[in-house]
Amino acid sequence: MTQTNLKPAVYFIGAGPGDPDLLTLKAYKILAQADIILYADSLVPKQILRDVRADAQLIPTGNKVLEEILPLMIEKVRENQVVVRLHSGDLTLYSAIYEQIKALNAADIPFELIPGISAFQAAAAKLAVELTVPDLVQTIILTRISGAASAVPESEELASLAAHKASLCLYLAARHAETAQAKLLEHYAPDTPVAICFRVGWEDEKIVVVPLEKMAVVTQTENLIRTTLYIISPALTASQSVRSQLYHPEHSHLFRRRKKD
Repeated sequence: MTQTNLKPAVYFIGAGPGDPDLLTLKAYKILAQADIILYADSLVPKQILRDVRADAQLIPTGNKVLEEILPLMIEKVRENQVVVRLHSGDLTLYSAIYEQIKALNAADIPFELIPGISAFQAAAAKLAVELTVPDLVQTIILTRISGAASAVPESEELASLAAHKASLCLYLAARHAETAQAKLLEHYAPDTPVAICFRVGWEDEKIVVVPLEKMAVVTQTENLIRTTLYIISPALTASQSVRSQLYHPEHSHLFRRRKKD
């Protein structure tokens, strides 16, 4: 094994939405030193792995179950190797790390979490928008719609969240676009702008903004069945003349006094 300054452990890394340049510096350094990298190949593009060691063992996990992945990680750490578990986006969102962490704790295997950039952040940057516009919207909701892999608690049902009319970032819903659109229309106006964001950060990225009432038909026409994020928000086409008080000359705070006329 090539010597590194990392301790043998499992390093969970959020790969971000797909652009290798959006990896955190810490994530990049660990990837460049890792002995074993288990990566979600259906969600993490190969370019994320462009600067790993030539002798690193790359193991795609798209066709594996947890009962195959966990023993392998545990075995390699016990062999004093540096193991990376590479997930897409940020680890705190729909990454299925809870059960992995629980098993590693039970096996007394050290691990560390390195956060990544979520698709909603990268998409908002590509759209050149702020999702919290003063006097318009100040809340961001990150959610999904119930699917075969995971049910959403009844208290978090999409229509009830839509009632807030916040900036709503909807994950894992492309296969259920019609259902999602119907639930959103219970509270959002039909002309509410929706950013349909396909494979943000990938080479074939596609981002379009359409009225909410067109969300499902555009999804189907473009054949966007996976790796698609929806951002529903009035902030996408904010036109009123507003500004934050943070840098306003009439606003004072701990580090700046109000500017006098």
